[in-house]
Amino acid sequence: MDLGTTSPLTTTPALDRRTMFKAAGITGLAVAATPAAEAFAAPSAPNPNLDPFDLSFEVVRRQRPVDLVAKGFVQLRDRFERDHEPYERLSPTGSRGTIEFGPRRLRVSGTSPFFALFRSQTRQRAPYAAVVVDVAARGTGQGTVMSGLVKDADDYVVAWYDGAAGTVGIDVSVGGTVQTLGTVQADLQRPFRLGFGLTSTTVVALVDDGSGFRPLVKGNLNGILDLRRPALLAQYRNGFGARAASGAVVLDGVVAGYFGQLGLRDPHLVTRADGTPYIKDNLAYLTFTQAGLGFFETAHWGVWTMDVRTFELKQVANLFFQRDGNNTVLGDHAGHIVLDEANDRWIIANSTWGDFTGESVQVNYLTLPKRRSPLRGVHVLRTRKLPLPTTQLPSAAVGQWDPHLVRIRRRWYVGFVNARAFFNFYPALARSRPGDDFTDLRLVGADDAKVETEGPVLQKFGERWYVMASNGDASPAAIKGQYPVYDLTMKQVGRLDAPHPTNIPWPMVIPVPLRNRRTRWLMVTFNGTQLNEDLLGYGTHGDLIVMRAERDTRGHQFPPMRG
Repeated sequence: MDLGTTSPLTTTPALDRRTMFKAAGITGLAVAATPAAEAFAAPSAPNPNLDPFDLSFEVVRRQRPVDLVAKGFVQLRDRFERDHEPYERLSPTGSRGTIEFGPRRLRVSGTSPFFALFRSQTRQRAPYAAVVVDVAARGTGQGTVMSGLVKDADDYVVAWYDGAAGTVGIDVSVGGTVQTLGTVQADLQRPFRLGFGLTSTTVVALVDDGSGFRPLVKGNLNGILDLRRPALLAQYRNGFGARAASGAVVLDGVVAGYFGQLGLRDPHLVTRADGTPYIKDNLAYLTFTQAGLGFFETAHWGVWTMDVRTFELKQVANLFFQRDGNNTVLGDHAGHIVLDEANDRWIIANSTWGDFTGESVQVNYLTLPKRRSPLRGVHVLRTRKLPLPTTQLPSAAVGQWDPHLVRIRRRWYVGFVNARAFFNFYPALARSRPGDDFTDLRLVGADDAKVETEGPVLQKFGERWYVMASNGDASPAAIKGQYPVYDLTMKQVGRLDAPHPTNIPWPMVIPVPLRNRRTRWLMVTFNGTQLNEDLLGYGTHGDLIVMRAERDTRGHQFPPMRG
């Protein structure tokens, strides 16, 4: 049961000046093999005079993983070979019909009206779920099939298709009272797949009748059922159902698990405290904001690996959050994970977009013992506010986001975005005193002349550290579409030479140590391409874009990671 695509999308990068000069000779924009990372020679010091302006980046890959159920995070997969899944069989009407499992089908039938719900033993720990049923070609075309989350016969939330009426919809039943959140006409030919997607409070019904999933109905659970509350969500299980006036409804399979993503954005390399890229066995570990089924609050955060040779992506962790004083489980995102080995801990900092209402956003953080790695599995983590020195900034702020942390010569530096209004924002930099922790910060500086500049990334080139950001579409024409580069006093010293996709792409530069004592420079970013914006609205971007510098540089910018 294929629930998504990960194939690269074709793209034609805009010609920059270097591309124009080299057009006759460029043939290497396909993936080039990176020397294997295993058999490194002794680390070699980088060119001390290297700076960001010595590099020119070109697009080498554009791809968009789209998954309704996240690969690697499937909780239930059943092809109905036999009655081996311990489903609880429920009926809101008291008549379940005749239920027959196998071979490779589930048949629910009756000569009079029936309504059967099947509640599995599987569930998700966060309100980011997807359930898909395969509707067989066999059986009556007049029945109704359902997929979603089930608590009991009186409490469920499901997407459904009614073959008799030719409609797709979403129902929520609370205490036996059913509310229909929306319907749409859809003349589907069996076989097809019916999908249910939940991201935070947003529910979507999707269908796939041979050309991939497309969303048809969108609803919201606000004021009806808050599955962000852990105690309530724990009562719901992945489920599905069938009903008809008579005849038989036949299903070929079901799969359920954590919701995947419609796009990836806000790429951030996992690093050690000194900025060393977390790259093991040719796999760079990055966090991404995984686009949900609507605006920012429907997205969530995940950890992915990217092969630095082939750029193949694989999700390895799902991260969800609760905040001090609030047990609601949210999909906060847009942040940075740091392995601080000197203090035997992980530092996780992100932005509180998970319940965004347009009022405020802040940077939150937590620390974990090193033994509790956040880079694998599913985690629900509790955060608190990171005290940033915003009172020292020259303009009133309504929010901060996009943190990046690095320790440079016994001082913690934290880059972040400061917003004077939504959405009018600029990059800022804070640092600690020598020996103090990252929670005790003082303002270094900010570029408050900017009006739409975010995604600050700290990166070392040669012997010097720089802050890089991105000027969005609302920036003045003279600087729109540029990546400004600052020194550690937040004085702009130039701009990065790289294509600038739409939206506000983060300049996530990754120095990859090669075994020939050289460094390959990659850059991972994203664009603003939406999926199904007419129904889902803004927030489903973007395409993931990988760039590579036109040349490798001498020495290792950071030594290869060991252990």
